[in-house]
Amino acid sequence: MDKYKISDGILIKDFQNGNEQAFNEIVNRYKDKLNTYVFYFVNDTDLSEDIVQDTFLILWKKKHTYKQIAKFSTWLYTIAGNLARSELRKRKRRGTLNFSEISEKEFVIEDVKEDTSEQEYLSKQVYKTLNNLDSDTRNIIILRDIQELSYADISIILNLPIGTVKSRINRARLKLKSKIFK
Repeated sequence: MDKYKISDGILIKDFQNGNEQAFNEIVNRYKDKLNTYVFYFVNDTDLSEDIVQDTFLILWKKKHTYKQIAKFSTWLYTIAGNLARSELRKRKRRGTLNFSEISEKEFVIEDVKEDTSEQEYLSKQVYKTLNNLDSDTRNIIILRDIQELSYADISIILNLPIGTVKSRINRARLKLKSKIFK
């Protein structure tokens, strides 16, 4: 059976009607995508997995609050993004860093080894620069260029008009490019 033969709309409706297998299919379909999305916020694998689990827990508890006004995936990304931003605010208030942030700041070696390809180096620079951008800029780049969501989906997730989303994506890309190639 094709992995995506059953649409998200049918899966969530089945889950809302008590089919736990539909929930398992939703988790299998979205866990990796959400982990990638959340990781770019928190830069911590364990924490991103915890946030994604919390996202699915909220889905489980509030399954009946989803209405098919927007795409299901948009609703799910909104929950995960809100949880990630909430965690970042908590971290900022506590003034703590996770181990990966400390190690990156303390032990980054700027020299590029000769056997590292130019593409790998560029990817590392993009990732490093992305983590140093403000959260709004980082978020819009992640949604569009990494998660490859449509402008319409991003508009719903961020609660912004599509025109604003397009201009912010353009500005975010220019900002990222200027910081990488300065």
